[in-house]
Amino acid sequence: MDIYEAIAIGIYLLLMMGIGIYSYRKSTSNSEEFLIGGRKLGPAVTALSAAASDMSGWLLMGLPGAMYFSGLSSAWLAIGLTIGAYLNYVFVAPRLRVYTEVAQNAITLPVFFENRYKNKNHLLKVTSSIFILIFFTLYTSAGMVAGGKLFESAFGLDYQTGLWATSLVVVGYTFLGGFLAVSLTDFVQGTIMVIALIAVPIVALNYTGGASETLSLINDKGSKYLDLFRGTTVVSILSLLAWGLGYFGQPHILVRFMAIDKAEDIPKAKKIGITWMIFTVFGALCIGLIGIAYLMKFDSETMLLFDENKRDAETIFIYFAQVLFHPLIGGFILTAILAAVMSTISSQLLVTSSSLTEDIYKGFLKPNATPKQLLINSRLSVLIVAAVALLLALNPKDSILNLIGNAWAGFGAAFGPLVILALLQRKSTWQGALAGMLVGGITVLVWVYFDHPFKDWYEIIPGFILSLLTNLIVSKITYQPSSEIDKEFDQVEKALKK
Repeated sequence: MDIYEAIAIGIYLLLMMGIGIYSYRKSTSNSEEFLIGGRKLGPAVTALSAAASDMSGWLLMGLPGAMYFSGLSSAWLAIGLTIGAYLNYVFVAPRLRVYTEVAQNAITLPVFFENRYKNKNHLLKVTSSIFILIFFTLYTSAGMVAGGKLFESAFGLDYQTGLWATSLVVVGYTFLGGFLAVSLTDFVQGTIMVIALIAVPIVALNYTGGASETLSLINDKGSKYLDLFRGTTVVSILSLLAWGLGYFGQPHILVRFMAIDKAEDIPKAKKIGITWMIFTVFGALCIGLIGIAYLMKFDSETMLLFDENKRDAETIFIYFAQVLFHPLIGGFILTAILAAVMSTISSQLLVTSSSLTEDIYKGFLKPNATPKQLLINSRLSVLIVAAVALLLALNPKDSILNLIGNAWAGFGAAFGPLVILALLQRKSTWQGALAGMLVGGITVLVWVYFDHPFKDWYEIIPGFILSLLTNLIVSKITYQPSSEIDKEFDQVEKALKK
């Protein structure tokens, strides 16, 4: 490891732990502060925290690698995600912020589901908590894999060392500072990510001779790389666009909407978040595309390596950080990637911790737990989930994008239709919500882990559609008027009109 890289890593990790210590002093009163920050986030922190926790690891490694490997056709994924994020801000964010407070101040999605549907037998809360534990453990594991690969590719350390280093630091500041530490870390990382994802392609483009020569070099390698439709089918395009459906069901993003100071701040957060997303996603796509031209012109040996292995191609951003910049600047760029990966892991850890604490421990094991007991349990839950995810990450068997894609689809199908109908359809029932959630989640698991002739379809498509239809049909059969639910819906509508 270069001395400059070591300096950059040291400074950055100290900053991360400093945020954790600062947040510790602000997050020690009760579990609500630890898990949701007391609902005091501003619009800028909300927007960049939601974006960074969503986009970090795969944006900097998975997406540029896909662009390098497949060309412009990978942009369909970015298009789908941008549309999905925008619609999430429009239809879900303001209603979720208001309704979670109206529904007895719910601070987790499972508790919100139970309170919204007046589900007395706790089946909704238990089932949704189980889905969170399963899919977020996979999600957290994927983030740890990204951290291990970063240390391996960028700093010359072995994968296991990188994995342990990533895990220990991220668990440290999450354990100390909870939601506030995670959100502030994400804000810092979101700012650095957008700078890096604008600067790197601009510098790389200068080396390749400008836009015209870059496009000529890419075309020399193959016309498919510059064709938005080349190598695609209707199924593949729909599957990439369908990633946008996942936004409606991602707990680590939705919890940011629940934590914002007031619903009136959502439009500001939307402008900041979508603008950030457009710049970063476009930058990531450009890095993969420009990487083709750069390697053709300067490094045919690395080009052959990347062409043969998609996992190696996922390190194109790391490669640029090392060859285009002074070691100290490159080191800070690489540590920004590391911290961005960490911010995603911490978000998953915290949501899973909240489910273990609020939904299982408080909900069933100790309903009368004191605030101090809940806080201690929240921190212990972070350690437990991290340990399981770390074991799964020791021997990764898939690419980062595929690992995250499976978890993304699981949440999108299980929770997406449920969240939409819970907020927009007062006639949706707990029976319909439970049936839809089960059908959506199970469909994704079956689609991924069993052989069938429709593997080309991204699993979120059948999962989301079947979950939505099941919820609507079962709700129509089981619906009974509820003055309490009608009253809450009216409160939400009134609050949103202010």
